[in-house]
Amino acid sequence: MYIKLIQPKMKKRPMDTDIKIRMAPSLGLFTVANILRSEHDVVIENENIKEITYDEPDIVGITVTVDTFPAAVQIAAKFRKKGIPVVAGGIHITTAYNTIPQDSFDVLCVGMAEGTWPDIIHDYKIGNLKKIYTCSKSICGKDIIAPAYNIIKSGEYLYCNVVHTSRGCPFQCDFCYNSAKNHKYINREIEDVIEDIQAIGSKHIMFIDDNFAGNPAWTRKFLERIQPLKLKWNAAVSINITDDLDMLDLMKESGCQSLFIGFESINPNSIDKVHKIQNDISKYEKAIKAVHDRGIMINASFVFGLDGDTKETFRYTLEWIVKNKIETVTSHILTPYPGTALYERFEKEDRITSKDLSLYNTAHVVFEPKRMSVEELYDGYLWIYKQIYSWKNIFRRMPKAKEQRPSYFMFNIFYRKYGKFTDFLCKCITYKRIGRWGQKLSKYL
Repeated sequence: MYIKLIQPKMKKRPMDTDIKIRMAPSLGLFTVANILRSEHDVVIENENIKEITYDEPDIVGITVTVDTFPAAVQIAAKFRKKGIPVVAGGIHITTAYNTIPQDSFDVLCVGMAEGTWPDIIHDYKIGNLKKIYTCSKSICGKDIIAPAYNIIKSGEYLYCNVVHTSRGCPFQCDFCYNSAKNHKYINREIEDVIEDIQAIGSKHIMFIDDNFAGNPAWTRKFLERIQPLKLKWNAAVSINITDDLDMLDLMKESGCQSLFIGFESINPNSIDKVHKIQNDISKYEKAIKAVHDRGIMINASFVFGLDGDTKETFRYTLEWIVKNKIETVTSHILTPYPGTALYERFEKEDRITSKDLSLYNTAHVVFEPKRMSVEELYDGYLWIYKQIYSWKNIFRRMPKAKEQRPSYFMFNIFYRKYGKFTDFLCKCITYKRIGRWGQKLSKYL
């Protein structure tokens, strides 16, 4: 069989360039490819890279995030018009499958690909495709299939050294996909992850888990296992990782360079309303110091528009970020993803103002804020990005550790402040080459 897997084009946020949409490959599609390619001809097309080819595969699979849903429906319609069945999967389908209009796709894939795609292909062969396939069997770490790294076209991406050690997150914050019932937290087998690292063949690794340290016992064993590999790595964790200073020490010893941490808000009235139970704002500054003391940089995530936020929140947050020398910041407008606890609450309160899912990329206001206007929320979101990456605040946030400064300046200047120029260079020289130069510069400057 000839199977085509598609990633629809994402819409850029105001501060994004093409670097954002070509940062790294989607491991989900390459995992599906690895499940199927031993018996089938599998082709992956990423619309962020090039236009979709509307040829005639036997079956099409599309990975869907909430903001790419409208584009996915349009892509599906063109294949379905040719009589080709289209399967929709991915995080949005798994989270909100019961909200998908019946005529959008032929098949909905709910849950992990390992527990759905083999059945989909079997039923296609016998002419008995069902409308919904749910991963009903219990998937454990040893069942998780590695991505097909050897078919990734590295020249198309800035950074291909991406590895996942787990699926899901143990926490269920109201605004996160993981608040939906169809998401589970599973760690992979440690040796399987090591094989992925070896397959990549690089000492620079980005672990792309929702929560790299969601199972501390597993994480500790994994860190001990990779320590001899002399890696330089980055990952996303919850702020409560700083409750375990021995774990932080082990992270540093095994090569941790930076941690993405979801602070979300410095306002306790905001945090308390979204069940982010792992965040204790009273411990934030102590936690930051613990990370910085070990020479690890922080990429802090903030969500604006929570019910405790006002227009003054942006100014207070900026001052706090600068004071604590947060190295990089990722900001979002609160977005009620369909299928999440937040969406259900806002629906009951009649606060959702737009059902255009293409706007659900955390860069648009699609609900009625409680303590500020729509305009104040959007303008504040743009303002804080501009202020964080002003020359003044770039230098005010500069790390004390000199060895961190090359990476710090590269991200703040070449990715955020002058991202359009860097994107131009990537297109002239290739994303792969620029990514490699960045790794070398961060090591040797």
